[in-house]
Order: sequence, then structure tokens, then C-alpha cells
Amino acid sequence: MKIVVIGGTGLIGTKVVTRLRGQGHEVVAAAPSSGINALTGEGLEEALAGARVVVDVANSPSFEDKAVLEFFETSGRNLLAAEEKAGVKHHVALSVVGTERLLGSGYFRGKMAQEKLITAGRIPYTLVRSTQFFEFMGGIAKAGTEGETVRVSTALIQPISSDDVADAVAEAALGAPVNGIVEVAGPERVRLVDVVQRFMTAKQDGRKVIADAHAPYFGVELDDQSLTPGDGVRVGPTQFEEWLRRSAT
Repeated sequence: MKIVVIGGTGLIGTKVVTRLRGQGHEVVAAAPSSGINALTGEGLEEALAGARVVVDVANSPSFEDKAVLEFFETSGRNLLAAEEKAGVKHHVALSVVGTERLLGSGYFRGKMAQEKLITAGRIPYTLVRSTQFFEFMGGIAKAGTEGETVRVSTALIQPISSDDVADAVAEAALGAPVNGIVEVAGPERVRLVDVVQRFMTAKQDGRKVIADAHAPYFGVELDDQSLTPGDGVRVGPTQFEEWLRRSAT
């Protein structure tokens, strides 16, 4: 089966491509660097010719409100139109747990716009909504940095390893469209500030971490329901401490 992975050279995309190729499928790792650009439409028609499944794990290069909305809306429209022309049977997209609860953020408004295009389209689909990746903890710490302190929200999250996300996306790509949402999360529900502290301790980062219930996340204040999954979530097996040990080596 031919499968096109949009964003196929990124963190999740490379792992999804490897998994699908390992199962014998013809996989195109689509990215601007390979001449396939969903935002401009460049190379889409050629890349999608004969494809049965398209997996979209691309992310906006800019998190500025206007740019991120334009990215998800324009690339989403271009991609879905090209899929219709090519006769694609299944569209799989990676999104974020809690997107509809975080619309005060320009980034999440962009993700919601992407989801709405997919659900209103004619291509059968599966939306894989993931919680925060372990790999994002350094970026979250950076965003909360004020001099020698790091201010982080106390809200609950249920973070997951990128390997477990890639497993879920690849499984969705090989399954039947659910025409709905599949949520994936890690095995541990924890305060965001605590997991960032564990990350920084493991990296021997001595800056002081300050727990702040009002600290913003992508421009919005969180509560304990903002980023946590609902019932029926698929739980990845990788523990945070296991991932820390692996990433250290």
C-alpha cells in the first residue's frame, strides 16, 4: 500500500515512516526539503498519485497567531483537495488532546481549524489527538524562563513519548478510518511543573523551578482538565524515567 506522510522528516514523521516501511509499505516522506509542500501545493499531486492513505504530522514553522492559522488552513485545504483528486481513502492527522478547550491560544485555534476542515471534508479520516511529548519538556522550560528561574503551570498533564505517539499514528494509518478522534497519552498523570522539574534535574539544570497556577501555556492559563484525556484513551507504555534514561545515552 502506498502511504504519504506529510511532515515525514520531523520528530514524529521519521518514526512513522520507519514503522510503515518496516511493515512492507511504500511510504513517501513528504516535506518541503523533498520538494513536497502542502502549504504551497508544490509536488502534492505527484506525491499523492496512487496513494491510499495520507498521514499529516506536519507542524507550523511559526507559532505566531496569524501565521499558524494560515499554515493549518491553507495546507489543510491544499492537502484535502489533492487527496480527493488522487482518490485517497483515509486521511490520518495528528492533533492535540484538549484542543477545543484551549481556543484562547492562536496555536490551538489553528489546530481546531485544521480539524474542522478534515471533519467537514469528503475523505474518511482518523484524528489522533496526543498529549504533550516528553521531548517538549525542554521547550516548555525555555518558554517559562525568567532570568535564572523557570515558571511553570501546576496543571495536570499525561505526557507521552514520541515513540508511543508514532506507534499510535502508524496503527491508525493501517486501520480503518474511525471518522472521529482517538486519544493517546502516557502512563502517568502528573503536574506539569513536576515533570519539567524532573526533566531539568536529569539534565543537571540548576535553575529554580517555580510552580505558578497562572503561568501561561501557548498563551493560555491551564486547569487540570485542559490537557488531560478522557475515558477510552490509548495509553502508551513508556514511563518518563525510562525515557530519561534512554535519552541520556
